[in-house]
Amino acid sequence: MPEPVPQKNVLAVLRKLSKEYPDHRTELTFEGNFQLMVAVILSAQCTDAQVNRATPGLFAEFPTAEKMAKAKLSRVETLVKSCGFYRNKAKNIISASQDLVERFGGEVPADLDDLVSLAGVGRKTASVVMNQAFDLPAIAVDTHVKRVSHRLGWSHHPSPEKIEFELRDLIPKKHWTSINGLLILHGRKVCNARKPKCEICSIRNYCRYFQTLN
Repeated sequence: MPEPVPQKNVLAVLRKLSKEYPDHRTELTFEGNFQLMVAVILSAQCTDAQVNRATPGLFAEFPTAEKMAKAKLSRVETLVKSCGFYRNKAKNIISASQDLVERFGGEVPADLDDLVSLAGVGRKTASVVMNQAFDLPAIAVDTHVKRVSHRLGWSHHPSPEKIEFELRDLIPKKHWTSINGLLILHGRKVCNARKPKCEICSIRNYCRYFQTLN
């Protein structure tokens, strides 16, 4: 096993990324917690930009859980077709909305176990909702978080859930609400999957991947 990363290095990375990306909230557009949850469900294996192009029409017709719960599947499929895997996503959105109405009074719960009990809501989606909607400490592991944390040497497991717990052990809890946005933005703008831009990376001196290149 590689040597553990010193926490002072972790904190240094967080400081640098916070300066580089001061606005690190989600780039999804939404109004209210329900629309956030739906947008995050749609974002699975789809870019935020594509979701943002699809959701205005969707939310214009079905802005609340109550309205979405009564929606026709074919109509929701048509509205979210551009997001990929649209049949399953449309089915999950309607089912989750029905659960919200029946079990939670139409309101999105602020509890991880309650959230993952909803159709289409896994740990990643639940963590994003907790983080963005309720400002609760949660770490969501998507492809960018996985890639950047691996390259930094912060995690080593392939499983998103195990990566989440590795990051929880490494990063002070007060930073959990910001780590997702910081690593996602850095992964999109600099630490690309195919060709990372190490030459302009502000945190390369703390990166184990970069150290292997020299």
